[in-house]
Order: sequence, then C-alpha cells, then structure tokens
Amino acid sequence: MTTDLSKLTTAAGKWDDMAAEFKKLEAQYRRDVHGITLGQTWLGVSANAANGRFTVTLNEYKAAQKEAKAIASLLRDAHTQFADLRNKVESVRDDAVKARMKVSEQGYVSFDTSRLSEGERTAYVHDPSYQESARKAAGEWNQAITAAVKAVSDADDGVRIALEAVVVDANPMDGTFNGFNGQAKDDVEEYEAEHAKDIATRINGGEKVSAQDLAELKRSFRDNAGSKEFSRTFLDGLGASGTLKFTNSLNDLAYGGDPGRKKDYLGLQKSLANTLSVATRDTGSEFYKKFRDDLRKAGVQKFDLDVAGDKIPVGTGHGQQVRGYQSLITLMQQGDGYSGRFLADVADDIRAAEDKKQGGDPDIWDLRGRFEGKEDGWFANDPLDGVLGIMSRDPETATSYLDPGPGDKNDNLKYLLTERDWNHVDTSTWTGNIERTGKDTFDQDVRAGLGLALEAGTTGNRPGAEGTEFGRHSAEQARIMHDAVNYLDYGAADGKSGEDKDHPRVGKADELLATDEYAAVRESLANALADYSPDMVDIIDGDAPGGRAGEKDAYAQGDDDSRIQNSRSSLLRVMRGVSEADDVSNFERMYQAQQGYMSQELMNGEFTSDTAVTNQARKVGEVTGALNAVGGDVRMDVHDEKISDATDKRFYGYHLGGGLITGIPVIGDGAQRLVDISLNEWLSGVQAEEGSLSKEELSRGNDVAEDKLDAYFDKWGEERHMNPDWTDAAAGEAGQSYYKGRETAYEALRSRT
Repeated sequence: MTTDLSKLTTAAGKWDDMAAEFKKLEAQYRRDVHGITLGQTWLGVSANAANGRFTVTLNEYKAAQKEAKAIASLLRDAHTQFADLRNKVESVRDDAVKARMKVSEQGYVSFDTSRLSEGERTAYVHDPSYQESARKAAGEWNQAITAAVKAVSDADDGVRIALEAVVVDANPMDGTFNGFNGQAKDDVEEYEAEHAKDIATRINGGEKVSAQDLAELKRSFRDNAGSKEFSRTFLDGLGASGTLKFTNSLNDLAYGGDPGRKKDYLGLQKSLANTLSVATRDTGSEFYKKFRDDLRKAGVQKFDLDVAGDKIPVGTGHGQQVRGYQSLITLMQQGDGYSGRFLADVADDIRAAEDKKQGGDPDIWDLRGRFEGKEDGWFANDPLDGVLGIMSRDPETATSYLDPGPGDKNDNLKYLLTERDWNHVDTSTWTGNIERTGKDTFDQDVRAGLGLALEAGTTGNRPGAEGTEFGRHSAEQARIMHDAVNYLDYGAADGKSGEDKDHPRVGKADELLATDEYAAVRESLANALADYSPDMVDIIDGDAPGGRAGEKDAYAQGDDDSRIQNSRSSLLRVMRGVSEADDVSNFERMYQAQQGYMSQELMNGEFTSDTAVTNQARKVGEVTGALNAVGGDVRMDVHDEKISDATDKRFYGYHLGGGLITGIPVIGDGAQRLVDISLNEWLSGVQAEEGSLSKEELSRGNDVAEDKLDAYFDKWGEERHMNPDWTDAAAGEAGQSYYKGRETAYEALRSRT
C-alpha cells in the first residue's frame, strides 16, 4: 500500500532507452562488421563462415531490442494492474469504514463501537443478536478485503512469471545458447497462459503434477478471469483436442482420483469453462473461426475417459471411449456467460454430427451404462440435450434457436420434437455366456435440457425464475409454444389443421407426455404453461383470436400481444400429460396460475352491467370445470396422504409445505385475497371429479365445486362492493358453465377417433 509504483514506469523508460542503444549498436555492427562479408573484398569459404557467425550476432542485437522493449511493456502492464488493484483495496476499505467498521493497518476488520451513540452502545451490549449481526458483517468485510489483497498478490505472481520467462531464449536453434529472446512477448497474460498451458500439457501426459503446480494453475485462472488475451493464448496453445483431453484428465482426477482433492479439480474445471466462455465471445475473430473448425474435428473423435471406460467392468463397453462433444458439453456445464452465437454454433455442429439428413450418425453418442442422477449425471452423454440446458440460462438464445420463424424456416424445434433419436444407451442381452446387442434405451434425465430450453425460449425467463406479472409474449416465443404443443399432440406444427380426410390426426399429447421418456420435460412445460395462462384461459373459454378450434399458426402481433392459437383439446391434453408425476406440483402450478389470472381479471375489470358480470363468470366457470376435470383424471387420490393435512392451508403461489412455487406470475393484493377463496380446499372439487370418473358417471353433478364457485363470487362481491343480484347471477352462470368446461375436458381426454 505504500510502494511508489511510479518506479515501475521509470524503470520501463530505462529499458526503452536500452533498446534504443542496442538499435544504434545494431546499425554500427551491420555497417562495420557484418557488412564486410557482403562486399567484394572478402570472398571464399572463410567469408561465408564469417557471414554465418556475424548474422547470428546481428540477430542478437535485434533480439536484445525485442527483449528490452518487451520488459518495458511488462513493467508498464504491471504498473497499470497494481495501481488499479490497489485502488480497489482502498475502495473496499473505505466502504467498510462507511459501514461503521474499523480497519487496522494489517486489514483486519472489526465493528467500530466507538462510533455508537450512548443509546446504541447500550443496545449493543445487551442485545446478543445485535452483536452477532455486527460480527457477521465484520466477517463479510474481512472476506472482501482479503479477496482484494489476494488479487494484488495474484497479479504480482503473474508479473513474476512473465519477467522470468521473457529473458529465456525461446529459440534454441538460433545459434546461441540462452541468448537474447527474439520472440519476447509484451503481455503479462500471455506469459501466464503459456505457463498454465505447460502445466495442463503435463497433466494431459499423465504426469503427476505437484500441489504447487496445481495451486499455480488455479491462481493463473483466478488472476486472469475475464482476460481475453490469457484465455485465447491458453486455448490456442492446447488446441481443441488438447483442451478436451485436459477436461477429461481433470474429470478422471476428480471422480476417480483422491476424494480429498475432488473440490480442487472441479474448481479447475469451472475455471477452464469460464476461460472457454471468455475466449469464444468474439465470434467474428480469427481465433474463434480456427477454434470452431478444430472443434468440429475433435468433437467427433474418441477420447479416453476412465470414468466412462470403467463404467462396464467386464464385457462389451469396458474401456469405451467418449466423443469430444460429450467432453466439451460436460465442461461447458460448469461455466456461464457464453455468447449466444457460440452456443448456437456448437448445437448446430453437434446436430450435423448426428443428423442422418446431414450425413451424421444418430448413434454417435451411444455408450454402455447409464449417466444419470447425482452420481453420474454430471457427464453429458447426450451433448445436444446438454447444450440446450446451457442455452436455457440465456433465454434470448434459447428463443432464437428454437423459433421456427415465419414460414417454419428453422427446423430445430421440429427435429428435436419429432425426428431426433434420443436413445443413447447401448444395451446387451445374455443367453448363457453369449452376449447379444439389445435395443438402445435412454437415461432417466433424457430431454431434461430440451425441457429447460423450451421453458426459457417460450417465456423469456430463466427456468425456475421468480414469476413476473401476467402478460402476452413476443411473436418468437409464441411461435415456439404454439408449435411445441402441436408437435407433442399431433406430431405436426399445424396441429389438426393440416390433416386430410384420408389421414386424420389423433391428439395424443396426454399419453406421450405421461411416458418415462418425457418425465424430465414435464415440470418445465408446466412452468411455461403457467406463464401462458392468459392465452390458455381465453382458448378454453373460446375468447381467443383462434377460437376453441385454434389456428395452424400462432397469433403473431409483435412483442406485446402475440399469443398461441392451439386448439382447446390440444392444450387440455398437454396439461394432462405434464400432470403425470409423483406429486401434484405440476398440475397445481398450472391450476393456481390460471385461477390467479381469472381472479385478477375479476378484480381489475370494469363491469357496468349484469351482462358484463355474467360473461366474466361464464369464463371462470368453464375454465374451472375444465381444470377440475383434468385434475380428476390425474388420480389425485394417490396423493391424499401427502396433502390431506395441508388442503385448508393452501394459497396462491405456494406448495403445501409452504415453499414458494417458482414461475407463478404475480397478482395484486385484491386478486390474492380472492384467489385464496377458490384455492382453499381446492383439492376437494378436483377429487369429486375423480369420483365421477372412477364410477364412469360423467353426467353426475359436482356439488362441491359449485359450492366453491358460490363462495368465490360471494367474496368477489364483497371485495368489489358489487350489487348482490349481480353476484348471484354470476355464481349461477359460473355453475352452469362449469359443466360445459368439464365435458370439454372429458371429451379431449377420452376421444381417440
């Protein structure tokens, strides 16, 4: 903190002066010594021999200038880094002091009680929670100052590495032994990258590197996080193939080596992933073009990975190798901040490697053994699904990648939902001692990345994000959602609209989504459908632009008013399919979201006549009837043990355990009070529908649901101070419309013609 950093720039100036002096000597030597061998006065073998020696010396004068200038540049680079980092240390210290902390000269932070008033000091002394809060705050400031000081130390080590390396002759064949460095670099980060590459190369070669080397590698990544120069130099030095070998080596050490050092190796993986992220952000650079070309080749090549090779102890599959793209996506899952173009390019290249229409091999990613769950799910045996999961962290990229576009010019969504081979697990059957190849199958996390990408791409939100206000969507988002529903239900983007009389289409989204192959997609789709509650309510009720029958394309009206236009029956089947799970959370999420939207419409709407009231009540009744019928078909009774004690405590946006349901859109206080009425013991109305289904008495009434609709509209009348006659009329209309909605749902789920 007290060092005079200007001495670095002063020294740099002297190194520049030295380079200038060497330039003068070079000119003199060229003229007075080297030049003699080029004239006509000295000819023959001795002249040729002398010319070779003199050329070496002349080049040394040039190399001396190069080295001196590089050292000057490194010293200036060091000055810039140290000055900036020292300012950050001072800034953190100042912020700590402003936060009523005391900072010693050694950087230790404690709560400054001397700045308390008499009353505050008394409260501090007698309040243990106050003391604990102060200690916690002081600890956080200690960590912040320690991190800032550590950054200076890291930078200092980086400069040391650069200054040690810049004076080493990089060309041992230039005629001198450890002469001046004619290939000296003028960037500290480049030398750090070269040093890190050397350690990584030794790890790739199977060498057991020291703890000091690993610590140095960790420091280099930490010190250069965000440095484009370091990242590109490091990756360029290893090449795409070397980078994939390095990540495989780290995974073998992490998952098959010393358990005590697993955290260190995974930390290096995360740093490597972020290095890749930084290096590939400028997708127009020459580095990017070359690295991507190298990845296309290395991505389909086979590499050793012990944790995969040892997956099958004996027989077919033992010693199996993995493909480069599997290793790449496994690595990328550890990082963040990738450019959208890079993610899309990687996805395109992976698809090209597997898509038969593009000359690829659908079985290229097949491996023996399962890579799923907490133990083995870290490995991206399905790289395309893996990169889709990474895309979901950047919703704009997910939207762009999946959007069919006007005229369905982009076929990524179609490929993923209707054409792709998702079975990447090879199997065997045994007859005695004879092993035969079985049918390919899938992991339990199959399509997990697809589900996340669909959620992000259709909503514009990262999966699991907190809910925002109800609204419409962009044209791009609506197109994805619309086509996805139709692909899932009918296997075609235009849904039932595109069928002909000789080839009628049968909607089977409920059956398809209920299979194990789509288990990992269901929650994400439920989140997305909850976000589309305004569209779904309108479609179920018939108020949507495309009516209840729907249209073949989405209603694309820009960023503020685009909507899906699927048929009502398709949406109901998709809702039923995603509700097939071990708990009721998916159905509950959609149910609550649609109830929340309708409650908000009731609370915010302008009702100037009994007709306006009954029209809105009709919508509430019809949608509630459809929802309850779908829920009844899910067999809610199997969950009684879990939820019987909590049914009277449920309210909008919360699970039965009290945890917030992510993705539920936000509603106002009035709508919140209203929707609590409809959701209080909501399960009883759904279970009444289940009873009708189980006894095949579909025409039987649902007194429980009607009672709840009456209570709902009574509460609405109180909140809005409505005319009691209007409230009664609304409840009556809702009760009648309820049965229309439930019959619609029953028909959608039972019809298979």
